[in-house]
Amino acid sequence: MIRVLVVEDEPLIAEAHRVYTERVGGFEVVGVAHTARDATAILRTREVDLILLDLNLPDRHGLELARALRAAGSGADVLAVTSNRDLAMVRQAVALGVTHYLLKPFTFAAFRDKLDRYARYRAQLVESTEAAAQHEIDRVFSTLRGSPPDTLPKGLDAGTFDLVLSALRASPGLSAAEVAARTGTSRVTARRYLEHLAEAGRAVRTPRYGGPGRPEVEYRPA
Repeated sequence: MIRVLVVEDEPLIAEAHRVYTERVGGFEVVGVAHTARDATAILRTREVDLILLDLNLPDRHGLELARALRAAGSGADVLAVTSNRDLAMVRQAVALGVTHYLLKPFTFAAFRDKLDRYARYRAQLVESTEAAAQHEIDRVFSTLRGSPPDTLPKGLDAGTFDLVLSALRASPGLSAAEVAARTGTSRVTARRYLEHLAEAGRAVRTPRYGGPGRPEVEYRPA
């Protein structure tokens, strides 16, 4: 479960945010705070993954609280929930690592979309501690931002692409036939994906000698 802290000075709105959050699968509200001081106290005693942060708090601006949390080493992500449409404020939020910026008023569908994207973003980070290539990093950021990642050439499938890339990363060097055997694809299919990786600068072709005839092409991660 993703643990959420709701920080909102209006009790009725805070309760609405709590109810909305708990309607989204995989999320639980571990605290509700109406001031920056209350939020800080809760964060000292409870593990929090995501803060739904109103920016107009009575005792401290929400971004000041976010800045203080970062300075204190807090790893909680922040979703700013505010009616503030000032672009300068948005830039400050981005600079402080605010994950999302949701404008009031909003529908439940819009709220759920933000949380769903955040959940997929966290899941992708948990899958692996190290990205194999640029496209994997791009995919994580595109999930969070809602922007489309770079598309593969026509005829190439993202799932097969990931299989080929994983096989290549797990070995110091593989031929198309060896990749095909490890991924359950045909040799022709494996070569198409390997050639795409090579053309994109994500793999390096090298000749493999050792048998009669022309040397076999071997692919290594770039």
